[in-house]
Amino acid sequence: MPKIVEAKLSYKISGLCFRVAKELGRFCREKQYGDRFEELLKEEKWEYEREFEISKLNKNSPRGNKVDFFVERKIFVDFKAKTFITKEDYIQMQRYLKAANLELGLIVNFRGSFIKPKRVLNPDFVVSDHSDVHSLISNR
Repeated sequence: MPKIVEAKLSYKISGLCFRVAKELGRFCREKQYGDRFEELLKEEKWEYEREFEISKLNKNSPRGNKVDFFVERKIFVDFKAKTFITKEDYIQMQRYLKAANLELGLIVNFRGSFIKPKRVLNPDFVVSDHSDVHSLISNR
């Protein structure tokens, strides 16, 4: 039987996203969804970082790339508030995952009729002690 990557944690994150969607509806801005999600993370006393900079991607961009949330040092979560998630959104998340050597990212689009968090896997994930991730955090 195939293993579901970070099943419990991703399920809990999805549950928080469902709460946010139910409370705020479909037509808010990404920042409003992020603000409420952050409040819920604080209530749950989860370890997270908002607007996490993916510093390994700074080679070509002095501004850097950021993912909306880095939860429990295991999962990137990126919020969208648009008609649909595009192929570019998936590619962007895969770039982030590869740069940090993380296995799983979630893309959550709040604009659709139904909220369906999309799981994005890193095909190049290498099992390690996540030293890359810890160096990303400490370099902020």
